[in-house]
Order: sequence, then structure tokens, then C-alpha cells
Amino acid sequence: MNAFERYTIWMNSPDIDEQTKAELNAIANDPQEIEERFYTELEFGTAGLRGILGAGDNRMNVYNVRKATEGLSRYLTESLERQPRVCIAYDSRHCSDLFAKESACVLAGHGIKVYLYSTLHSVPQLSFTILELKCDAGIVITASHNPPKYNGYKVYGPSAGQATPELANEITKHIRAVEGFKTAYKPYEKAIDDGAIELIGREIDEIYYQKTMSLLTQPALVKEKGKDLKLVYTPLHGSGNVPVREVLKRIGVTNVTVVKEQEAPDGDFPTVKAPNPEDPNAFTLAFQYAEKVNASVIIGTDPDSDRLGLAVKKTDGTWAVLTGNQIGAILIHSLLSSYKATGKLPENGLVVRSIVSTQLADAICASFGVTLREVLTGFRFIAEQIAECEQTHKHTFLFGFEESFGFLAGSFARDKDAICAAMLVAEACVIYKERGMTLYDALMEIYGTYGFYREKVKSYTLEGKAGIEAIQSAMKLLRESPLDAIAKTAVVKTEDFLKPELTGLPRSNVLRFTLSDGAWVTVRPSGTEPKLKLYIGAHAENDEKVQARLDAIMNDMDAKLAVLLGLK
Repeated sequence: MNAFERYTIWMNSPDIDEQTKAELNAIANDPQEIEERFYTELEFGTAGLRGILGAGDNRMNVYNVRKATEGLSRYLTESLERQPRVCIAYDSRHCSDLFAKESACVLAGHGIKVYLYSTLHSVPQLSFTILELKCDAGIVITASHNPPKYNGYKVYGPSAGQATPELANEITKHIRAVEGFKTAYKPYEKAIDDGAIELIGREIDEIYYQKTMSLLTQPALVKEKGKDLKLVYTPLHGSGNVPVREVLKRIGVTNVTVVKEQEAPDGDFPTVKAPNPEDPNAFTLAFQYAEKVNASVIIGTDPDSDRLGLAVKKTDGTWAVLTGNQIGAILIHSLLSSYKATGKLPENGLVVRSIVSTQLADAICASFGVTLREVLTGFRFIAEQIAECEQTHKHTFLFGFEESFGFLAGSFARDKDAICAAMLVAEACVIYKERGMTLYDALMEIYGTYGFYREKVKSYTLEGKAGIEAIQSAMKLLRESPLDAIAKTAVVKTEDFLKPELTGLPRSNVLRFTLSDGAWVTVRPSGTEPKLKLYIGAHAENDEKVQARLDAIMNDMDAKLAVLLGLK
């Protein structure tokens, strides 16, 4: 079936509302737009659904959300011999609350017990709730840090991590079996009245706050000195505003200034190009606030509050916006140092990082006698390590992170948690302040001890069908003609993660090249966006040398990938 035939089905279906048909009628004479919206169905992967809002098979809309939930519902009712339980959260994006309610109504139509957050809540709180309420699955409506035109539908399994490929495949099979636009459905008000949908909030939040605060390593010090820390916080129009401020206040960090223009939830994200704390431009307004109140640190969280960005003031008064790798290194070193100083460092401690994250973490962990384990990109792989720790007790999970600004301590949630990370950053600030140091000083001390590790990331965005094909072609060409040298340095090891028998990790469309000087290059298509991502890392005895090395590697790889992607 081609795109126009799919388009015609939507236009002729009595199940499609008139407003949606009007939107589609407006593109009747635009074959390219019809092709983009209908050349394929929005793919349900391990991150669920994510796409541009709008009508069509390849767009995020009520019909695709209902269909995905119908597939999830059928899977749950067929695989369980009891009434399934599902919890749902949503962020501040356009249609997030609508998609959450529609998902709840489809689930309720199948007799599934639904716990629906009554207000916007974060990804980590949803993950926590799955375990706390012993749910069989969870849904969160979010497109994370993507631009305003996007939204998404993420599914979590009973272990509170994002859906595994096996679970995603099972749900996909059931989605594909759904005929047309018909789904089970119980009207929202009726489902609320008969208890099929139960609204949740304050009581669950309180448990989450208590467990989060239990992760402080030096709570008495923070309670006493936290008020002296001047901190600026921006929720970037998202779901972090309430929980981040509440946790900071409770632990004693009360001198918090919030960026007012970015405080209220707003799916247009009017003050930023994209609500992404990875982007230093997201801190433009926060810098102005920080100068006014003489703050020493700025924290930002994305719309679903699973990613945390950080800027710290240097001794010369300028600001450094830290990378996800640098934040991860500071938090690991701070946690392990405090655990060791207080006699709480377990002999079987475990830290987990993704394969594209800094190897500085390995050096830090080795110095403390803590095991460092490497997993594929995607926080669900870190969640699997937490579950394994709890099942086997061979290791005690301490911390997990990804270079893409995702951090997690503790095991009561199983996805990256910017609320917890904000608390741990504040604690680290207080601890280092007692030594007369800023977090930037702490980072320089870490580099001085372990060497200068630096990393760079570049994304190549190629939207639409042609873009996806270009990315696939580039990966194919890299496999057919492996690189033997990068930046005039020999490649001594090539790892193709499509071959798990060689990597020891699950199958994944990733290539990693290790150079003779220890530098590394990783190339992978994004699992959630139309991007090819390039990661590089190197280390040296000083910052000048490592930066020069990174520049050389980046320039060479950028030129190679531009040719492979047809950009030159």
C-alpha cells in the first residue's frame, strides 16, 4: 500500500474526526507532504513512539496513541492471568495530557487498572511508581528534549526500565493486528467514577521524595550549610519545577532562584530553540539571573526531567557549561569519596556507563576499587544491571550515567533521574565549598589526578525518508570498508556491535574504532531521532594536548561522514 492509498483510507474513514480530516484535506495537493506523513507507520521501538505532531500514519496523534495502547493492552491481558496494572505520566508538551487520558481510556476499556498522574510528572517518578505500585507496565507521554513539534509515547516494563526489544516486539505484533481505527475504550468520566482509572499524586510523591533524600551521603552537612549555596534553577517549561525545588528545599538548599520566564509549563518552549539542557544556549536567561544573585551554580532540567544540565562559575568569574561526561565524573568522584570517608563504600560497588561515555569514569572507579561496567547506549541497559544486582547480590549498584546528561543513583527508579541528580549536584557543591572549592575546581582536581579526558559529540540530522536511507547507507559503507586510520593514527580495534558474539553485548547498530593512542570513535544512528551520531574521546597529560587530539579526530571523521551521508 502506498502513501496516497493510506491517505485515502484516513480521508474516507468514518472513525476519523472532521478536524483531522480538515488538516489532511489541506495537504491534498501536496504529494511530498502526503508521502512524508503516510509512507510508513510511526515505528514502535524500544523507546515507544516518537514523532512530529499531526495527522497521518507517520505522525503523533490520538489515533496512533490509541492504537499503540490497544496493542499494549492486548499483550498484557493475554500474557497475564490476573488484572494488569498500568501507571501513566505526562509532561508539558502539546497534547501530552490528552494522549495520557486517551491511553488510560483504552486500557480501562480492556479492564486494566490504571493509575494516572493528575498533574504533569517526570520520567523518573513514573519509573519509581511502577515499582512502588507493583505495576505491569508504565506509559509516559513525552518527547524528552526534542523541539516543540514533537511528542512521544514511551513504554516501561514491570522492572521499571524502558521496554526491552523483546517486549517492544511483542507489543508491535499486537499493534499490527489492530484493524483500522477501532479500539476498546471506556469514557474518561465513567472510568474515573467506577475506579478503572485512579488519579494519583501527592501520596506517591511523598514516598519518592523520602527515597530520593535517603541517597544523600552527608545529609547533616547539607542541612547545616545548604542555605549558603546560591543556586539558579530552570525547569525549561517542563515537569521538574515542583519536584526539584521541593527536594532541594527539604534537604536544606533554600537559596534557590528560579528562572521565572521558564518556570511555567509551556509546550511551545518560547524562550529556547529546543528545551535541551545539553545546549549551552538553554542557560542564556539563567546566566542573567545568576549574575544578579551572585550564584555559583546553575541547574537545568528538560521537559520530562530525566536529563540535567549544569553550569558552574570559575574563580575568574566566568562560567563553564559542563558536558554530561564531566557532570558524571564529578558525581561519581563525589559519591565514592563520601562513601569512603563515611565508611559506607561497599566492597562490591558497581558503576555503569554507556559505551559512548567517558573512560574517565573507569579510572576513577579503579582508584576506589569499584567495578565499572560498560553497556549499550540506552538507559534501559543500566536498568537491567540494577535488576541483576538485586537478583544476584554480586554487586551493589551505586551510580549509572550516559554522556547525554542522564544520571541515576539508587535502585528505586530505573531511568535517568534529573531530580535526584540535582540533589546530588547540590550536595557536591556544599561538600566542595567546605574545602573552599567550586565544582569547577573539583573537576580540575579530578583531571589533575587521573589525566585529562575529553570527549566530543556531533549529530547529523537527516529528516524524512531520504534521511533515514542516507543514514542506513552510511553505516553499511562503514562496515563494508572499515577505517584503518583516523587522523593519521592507526585503528587497532574495530568493534561491530551487530556481532554480539564478539562484543559480549546485545546486538546493536553501532561501530566503535579504537586508535593506537587510546583514543576512540563511535558511530551510531539515534534510536529516537532522525540522526547519525558521532562520538569521540581521547586523553592526555594536559588539556591543550587532548583538545588538539580531539580536533584532529573530529575534523577527519566529519569529512569522512559528510561524504558517506551525501552532504558533500
